[in-house]
Amino acid sequence: MSGKLKEVRERIKSVQSTQQITKAMKMVSAAKLRRAQQAIIEMRPYAKRLDKMLRNIVTNLEGDINSPYVADREITKAAVVVITSNRGLCGAFNTNIIKQAIAKVENDYAALRAAGNLTLVFIGKKGYDNLKKRYADCRLVTDYVDLFSDLSYENIAGASQMLMDAFAAKEFDVVDVCYGQFRNAAVQEPKTVQFLPVEKMNAEDLKSKSKADYLFEPDKTKLLDQLIPDILHTTFRKFVLDNHACEHGARMTAMDNATTNAEELMKLLKINYNKARQEAITKELSEIVGGAAALNG
Repeated sequence: MSGKLKEVRERIKSVQSTQQITKAMKMVSAAKLRRAQQAIIEMRPYAKRLDKMLRNIVTNLEGDINSPYVADREITKAAVVVITSNRGLCGAFNTNIIKQAIAKVENDYAALRAAGNLTLVFIGKKGYDNLKKRYADCRLVTDYVDLFSDLSYENIAGASQMLMDAFAAKEFDVVDVCYGQFRNAAVQEPKTVQFLPVEKMNAEDLKSKSKADYLFEPDKTKLLDQLIPDILHTTFRKFVLDNHACEHGARMTAMDNATTNAEELMKLLKINYNKARQEAITKELSEIVGGAAALNG
């Protein structure tokens, strides 16, 4: 019986230690989430407006734009950018994004993969670690796996510029991005969107009769040559910052759930410990009473 008590005590200590770790990780993630959430909340309206403006221009000035980033081509080569986190312990966040990437590859680009014309670009170690064996037959780009170590505009723009240059050079005919879209601390939505070529306005936007009514000064061609790449860099930065906020929100939620589960497990273990202790005391009393009865008899 003493062995059982010792085992329960050790489990209680182990759960207490784990609970302290999960509490600390929750607090760290909460602090990081505040900064990441503020960054994406401040940027999202700006990026959304720029994206709408760009699609408006591309849709309504078709034929007057010579930018290589708006050219629709037959899709013979494709790239899928998989944005995950560098670390785990954030629930199903990374798994959901990886599922999005797998669905995109196997449902839309199976023929390109078989022909050796599919490229996977990884941002974040978790995506690469999970998919490197599954898609060993594809071209895997790992130059930006550690992008989250430096989220400056210049560093993120290096990744988006590589994709834009490759698209302009016809190394890719389409570039898709799989990432997590931040809703709130408890909700992160995995998304797959087309980054290149720039998508035209959808039917709902066209029904609203929204048209490009911009005055280009000094020159439309020169202005668009500068404006379109800048907007694309901003859009890609939004993907990364969205995913960054999602990671910390998911980790904070996961650690909060883990802390709560540890508390429930602690209660059960303490009940079991008290039961085992009562059993041990009852057994000892029974032995004492039995021994005394034997002596008196």
